[in-house]
Amino acid sequence: MKLSRTQFIAQLALAATMIIPAFAAAPMTKDGVTTIHLTEYNGYFAAQETLTDLKPGEYDFVVTNKAGKFVGFNVQDQKTHELLGGFGLNPNETKTTRVTVTANGFRYRCPINVTPWYDVDMSK
Repeated sequence: MKLSRTQFIAQLALAATMIIPAFAAAPMTKDGVTTIHLTEYNGYFAAQETLTDLKPGEYDFVVTNKAGKFVGFNVQDQKTHELLGGFGLNPNETKTTRVTVTANGFRYRCPINVTPWYDVDMSK
């Protein structure tokens, strides 16, 4: 099976999300809102914090565009696919969206700078 460069980078990024949590910090929660920092590159996202053992609740997604072109960010309910939040980002721009995440978990991606869906389950 031959992989395109974008698919290869996406698979590497996904593999890194499984390895890096051992080194990444847990997301900070302040006043009941948990903050997750994401950086978008060409074809993948990198998370500053580990995305394991998350609980349902309020989340701020802080997204920075390092792709060098206009990109977007969408976050959805993982099971219903209901759009929870999203926006467009110019190069080097950072934006934040606050969403309520249920026990269904969430998934995110860029609909413009095509990236895979990143599915995140919630802990019980």
